[in-house]
Amino acid sequence: MILVPDTSVVIDGRVTALIEQGEYRGATIIIPEAVFAELEAQANQGREIGFSGLSELQKLCRMKEDGLINLEYVGVRPKLEQVKLAGGGEIDSMIREVAIAHNATFLTSDYVQAEVARAKGINVVFLRPEITDNFAPLLIDAFFDENTFAVYLKERVPPYARKGTIRESKLVTIRDTPATEYELRAIAQECLERAKRHPDGFVEVEMPGVTVSQIGSMRITTTRPPFSDGIEITIVRPTREVSFDSYNYAAALKERLNIGNGGMLIVGTPGSGKSTLEQNIATYLSSENYIVKTIESPRDLMVPDKITQYTALDGSIAATGEVLTLLRPDYVVFDEMRRSEELAVFADLRLSGIKVIGGLHARSAPDALIRLASLVDLNLIPQIVATVVFVKDGDISDLYNVSTVFGVPAALERIGDPQVRPIVRFTNIITGVVAAEAFRYEGEVTVTSGGGIHPAEQTETPAATVQVINATPAEVIETTATSVTESTSEVNGDGDDASHVPPPIHSMPTYAVTEDNPAWIILEKEIQKEISRFTEGEIIVRMINDTKAAVYIEDADVPAAIGKAGKNIAAVVSKVGVGIDVRPLSDLPGREVSTPAVPAGSGSSGAFKIRSEKKQLALICPEYSNKIVDLFSGKEYLFTATVDVRGEIHLARNSSIAMEMIRRYGAGEELKIRPVD
Repeated sequence: MILVPDTSVVIDGRVTALIEQGEYRGATIIIPEAVFAELEAQANQGREIGFSGLSELQKLCRMKEDGLINLEYVGVRPKLEQVKLAGGGEIDSMIREVAIAHNATFLTSDYVQAEVARAKGINVVFLRPEITDNFAPLLIDAFFDENTFAVYLKERVPPYARKGTIRESKLVTIRDTPATEYELRAIAQECLERAKRHPDGFVEVEMPGVTVSQIGSMRITTTRPPFSDGIEITIVRPTREVSFDSYNYAAALKERLNIGNGGMLIVGTPGSGKSTLEQNIATYLSSENYIVKTIESPRDLMVPDKITQYTALDGSIAATGEVLTLLRPDYVVFDEMRRSEELAVFADLRLSGIKVIGGLHARSAPDALIRLASLVDLNLIPQIVATVVFVKDGDISDLYNVSTVFGVPAALERIGDPQVRPIVRFTNIITGVVAAEAFRYEGEVTVTSGGGIHPAEQTETPAATVQVINATPAEVIETTATSVTESTSEVNGDGDDASHVPPPIHSMPTYAVTEDNPAWIILEKEIQKEISRFTEGEIIVRMINDTKAAVYIEDADVPAAIGKAGKNIAAVVSKVGVGIDVRPLSDLPGREVSTPAVPAGSGSSGAFKIRSEKKQLALICPEYSNKIVDLFSGKEYLFTATVDVRGEIHLARNSSIAMEMIRRYGAGEELKIRPVD
C-alpha cells in the first residue's frame, strides 16, 4: 500500500496513530516536499502548528528505523511565492500531483481537499476528526490541583501557579526545577493536538509567535521566539463557579439588567474577575428568557449551550457586529474590549437598540470615563452606557449610573467659571456620590475625578484631578440673560415656596437626565444640526419619547430632508440613534400656543402663551407688562424675568432655559406665571 498524506493529517497526528494501531504497518509512506516546505514556513513564523507537524515527521522517521513502515520523500520543493499562496490551494495541488504520479492513496482530514482529489479520480481516505471522551491525562494536568486556577510555565524558570480564588489568591512555586525548552515544546504540541481532537476544543488564535487554544474550560496561550524571549505557556481555568447572588450589590445589578436601561460596562484591572462576572450575567439573563449572544476573541466564557458564542468574523469584530444586528438578540456580551474597533461595535449595537454588556480594562471609574471620552463622542456616552460596574478582587466594588446633567462642573465651580454646560456624570448608585465628570472646556473634553460631592452635602470638596483629552471643539449650549433679571423679593401665594432668592440664570436647578427621561436637549441640538443640511429655514425639534423625535421644517424642504427612498433621513437616524418623523412647519399647531389653564383658586397665578420664532422664544403675558415675574412648573420654581412693555419675555431660541420651557410644555407640565410682589 502506498500512502500520500497531506499537511492536515500530518499536523493532527492521525497517520502515526493509525500506524501504531496496526492499520498501515508495512505501508510505504510518501511525504511530498511541499508538506515539508509548508511546515517549515509555519515553524519559522513561530506557529505551534508547524512545530507539531515537524514533530510528527520525526516520529515517522523513527517508525521507519523500527521497520514499521517504508518512508520516502519526493516531489519538488515549492517556491516562496507558492508557499505564500498556500491558502489558495497551491501547496494542496502539488501534494495531489504526487499522489497521482505514484498511483497512491491520498490521506487527508481537509474536507475540501478530499472533494477536489475525488474529482480528479484519486483514491481518497478522508480521516474525520476523532470525537471521543477517552483522552489520556495531559502533561499540564500534573501542575493543577483543586485550588489552582492558573499555571505559568517558561523555559529556564521554575513553574509557578496562582492558587485559591479570584477574590483571594496567592502565587506559589510548584517545583524548584526550571522548565526546559524540550519539556515546554512537548506540552505545547500535546495541547495543540488535543485542542483539535477534543469535542470542546479548538484553536482560537494562530499567529507568528502566539497560539491560543481552548480545551474544555482551560485556555492555553503559548508564546515563542521571536515574539517572546523564550517559550512560555500560560494555562488558565476556572476553579469553581461563583454564585451570582454572592456578589456585592447583586440585587441592584439584577434590577438594572431587568429594566433594560441600556449599555453596561464591567470595569476592572486584568485578573480582577470581569470575565467571571460577565459569564454569570450572561447565564442569569439566559435563565430569564433573554436571547443572549457573546463576542469573544478568544472564546473562553463558560456559558450554557443556549448562548451562542461568536468570534471575529474573517478577523473583523465589525463584521461580527453587522451579523448580530441582523440576528437582533436581546443582549450581546463582549468579553474584552481591547481596541477602539470593539468599542465602536459596542456603541453601534447599543444605538441600534440592542442591549450590550462589555468588559473594559481600567483602574477606576474615572479611568473608564477617560477611555470612553477619548473614543466616543461625549454627548453619546449616556446613550451608549447607562451603568458601570467596577470589579475588584473578584467582587463588585461599586456601581455607577451614567447620566447627563446641565450645570456647572464641580472643578469649574471652584475656579469661578459660572457657565452652564452639559456634563456626563458617573454617580455611585449606592452612595449617591459623584465619582467623575466629563465636559467640554475651551473646545476640549475634560474629565475630572475626586471633585464630585454627595447631593446632600454642600461642603468643600478636595481638589479635583483633571485630565484633558484632545477632541474636536464642539458647540456648547450657552445661556442668555436677555430680559431676565435676578430678584431677591419674597413670594407669597398658594402653597408654593414661601420665600426664595431667585438664583442667577447660570445657577438654575440642574436637570438630571435618567433612562426614563433621557438627554432630550442634547439630542434635539444634534438632530437640528443634522437636519440643517437639508434646509435653510426654521427647524423645530420635539422629542416624543426616548427613541423618537418630531422635526418640523419648511414645507418645501420636507422631500429633500427625507431623500429618495428615505435615504437622507435614514442616515440621520443612524447617526443620532433615534427615530425621526419629519413634518412640515404648517403642521405645527398655531405656532402660538397657550399653556394649560391654571386651576381655580390659584390666586395671582395665570396662564400665558408661547410663540416660537426663528431665533427666540417669546412668552406672552400682556397683563404683567413692565413687571418682574416668577415662572413655575407646577410648584417647581424655574426662573425670574422682567416682562417688557409689550407684555412679552424673550429668551434666546437655543438657550438652555428656552429649550427647557419647550421640553416641559411638550411633556404636558402645568406652566404658570406669578408677579413678584
